[in-house]
Formats: sequence, structure tokens, C-alpha cells
Amino acid sequence: MSMNYHEALQWIHSREKFKIKPGLKRMEWLMEKLGHPEQKLTSIHIAGTNGKGSTLTFLRNLLQEQGYTVGTFTSPYITRFNERISINGLPIDDEDLANLVMNVRPLADELGDTEWGEPTEFEVITAIAILYFSRHPLNFVLFETGLGGRLDSTNIIQPILSIITNVGLDHMAILGHSYEQIAYEKAGIIKENVPVITGAEREDVIEVIQKKATMQDAPLNIIGESFHYHHETSSDHGEVFSFSTASYQSPFYLTKMMGVHQVKNASLALFAMEVLKDFRYKITRELYGSGIEAAHWPARFEKVSEQPLVILDGAHNQEGTQALIDTMKRHYLDKKITILYAALRDKPVKGMVGQLEEIADEIWFTQFDFPKAMYAEEIARLSTSHKSHVCINYNQAVEEIYRSMNDTDVLLITGSLYFISEIRKNFE
Repeated sequence: MSMNYHEALQWIHSREKFKIKPGLKRMEWLMEKLGHPEQKLTSIHIAGTNGKGSTLTFLRNLLQEQGYTVGTFTSPYITRFNERISINGLPIDDEDLANLVMNVRPLADELGDTEWGEPTEFEVITAIAILYFSRHPLNFVLFETGLGGRLDSTNIIQPILSIITNVGLDHMAILGHSYEQIAYEKAGIIKENVPVITGAEREDVIEVIQKKATMQDAPLNIIGESFHYHHETSSDHGEVFSFSTASYQSPFYLTKMMGVHQVKNASLALFAMEVLKDFRYKITRELYGSGIEAAHWPARFEKVSEQPLVILDGAHNQEGTQALIDTMKRHYLDKKITILYAALRDKPVKGMVGQLEEIADEIWFTQFDFPKAMYAEEIARLSTSHKSHVCINYNQAVEEIYRSMNDTDVLLITGSLYFISEIRKNFE
């Protein structure tokens, strides 16, 4: 029986009802049945509360610049589901996806009859990605965890390198309520004898990662110890910085991804390259600069219009929002800033709105069509700003804001990534 793309996607999303079920038993069973495609891959595993996607995109561009072919598994997507499974930045095509679903679907049904039960949506997507990558001649595959690390379905892979970008308070209902508990979940990706790189800076977090690394005999490389970055200046084009290790001092690099936190993410990716160089992969340092400059990630401080200036940013937790505010202050403090915001229910919205009001001259609250989306009115009730507006239709909000903007003003559209990917279509 054949299946088209639309049916394939529908089937994948119908797995939503088999909610998050921790544990790797179902993934182990699937991999066994598929002939262990995960063992055919040379993979790098990336966990962390913020910065996973950006670190991954820096690393992908650095590797491609060296002539390598790189698979990437990421979430969530910005314009189309297929982006989640890409090779050299090109999303899997519809037909391939439909065929892979036909491979995996009978196994999912069979798994439903075992003691472990039906696989979840994320487990199915992970299995499809691994199968797809195993059928292509790839040099590297970069896997981003979905949630946590220890029990995440991507933790089935045997990477050559693990990266933990940082640990912040997000998804606490599932991962735990303290930095230590969340760090323990992220540190679950650390494998025996596999080097780890981390951008974590909190003492309590580093201690947890250190402990797990020691247990696993995994060499640990911490930002500010094994490698350093120096942020030189912020320009209209992005951030200028340099990177150094005990044996290497880089020239200045420019990343077009704005924000000091992006310099940190770039440094994690650069140190990953240095580790691969030590592993004897052919890597030319002279190509680092062009790799860093080529990296861009949609909805991460993305300028979608120059006149008037419109920036999209999917900052959907408090750490992400703080990084966004620091970047706005660094680049646009002298301009009139209007913010358009929409959010999901399960996030610390009151805190994030409070943070945004610190830089907003005007703040508009809106809503979008999504199961967990908050109503514009509800968000407005959490606001203490004197200059807040409610507009249910976000397109109308953008039009009204446009009318009051002059050449030097900036419109920042932020909040839920799902909202950003929705509104972004209007700017394409």
C-alpha cells in the first residue's frame, strides 16, 4: 500500500496521543528491527536549554565549509516539517518522507502489542531520521535532543562527541525544578570515553556534568577553561569576536547572528571542530571564518524587513528572552521599539512580558490559532505597561504598527516559535 506526503504527515502527527513516555526501550526495539541504522552514523549529540539550534547551525556550516556532507536533526521547524530532517541544509523531500513512514508504520503497530506500547510522535520522527541518514553517504550527522537528554529518544545514538550548550529552567514539569535536576537530565547524553563540550557557566550545573563525565571517563571541556571567546564589538552586520584554546588563537570572525550569546554558541561549534581536528579529521582552520559567517538560523533575531526594520525572534523561555533583550539594548537602544507578542500557556509568560516591557516603548498583545495559544486579552492582563494594546488579529496589528512607525523605529515580533513561524510567512 502506498502513501502520499499528506497522509504520512497525518500519521506522524496522530502519534500525539501517545504522550511523552520516557525510556529508550521502544527506540532500542525499533533500531533492532531496522537492523541498527544508528550504528552506521558518525554522529554528534547536542543537548541544552537554549542555543542548541544555533550551535548546530554553526557546526553544520563549519563542517560544510570543509567539504563535508552533514545530516541534521532539529526541532521545532519554522516553515515546513521536512526541515527537521535535512542534509547540508536541504530538507528531506516529500516522497522520501512518505516512503520512510511506510517502513516505520508497521513496526509502530507491532510495538503497540508489546509491553512497551505505541511509540510517541518524537520517537517515530527520530527513527525516520536515523533511517534516512543511514541510507545516504554522510560524513557527520548532528542530532539535537527533543527534551532533556537522558531519556530523550535521540539518546539511542553512539556519538563521537557530545555538546551541552547550557542549562536553564524550561520544561520543569517534565525535567525537574532545579538547575541540578535539569543538568542531570542533560548530562544523560554523556557516553563512555566520548568527549563532552559545555557552555554551562553555573557552578552547580558544572558540578553535575563533571560528576557524570568522571563516571563515564569522558574528557570534559568547559567554556572559559578549555577554550575562550572574546567579544570584540557589535556592528550593524552582527558580532565580531575571536576564539582561543591552549594551542590556537583565531583571527577576528564575524557572525551575522546577533547577540553575545551567539558568540558563545559559535565558540562551542569552533571547539567541536578543534576536537575533530584532534581526532585526525581533515580540517583547515583558514575556513573557520567563512563557515561562521555563512551560518544563519530563521527566527533567531532575524531581520525580515529593512524598511521599516522588523525583527523576528522566537524567545520562548526566560533565558532566551533575556538574551534577546541584551541584544536589542546593544543594537537598538536609541530607537523607538515596538513589540508584538503572542505566547503559549505552559510558559512563564508573566515573567517574559515583564522582561520585554523593560525595552518596549509600546507593546502589542495578539493571539494565533494553535491548541495551547493564550488569548491576547489574557496576556494583556499580565502586563503593567502604560503603552499596551490588544489586537486579536496579528496581521491587523502589524498594519496598525506600520502606520505609526517612522524610518528609525524598530518592530520586534517575539514569543512562541509557533507564532513566529506563522507570522513569518507574511514576510517571505
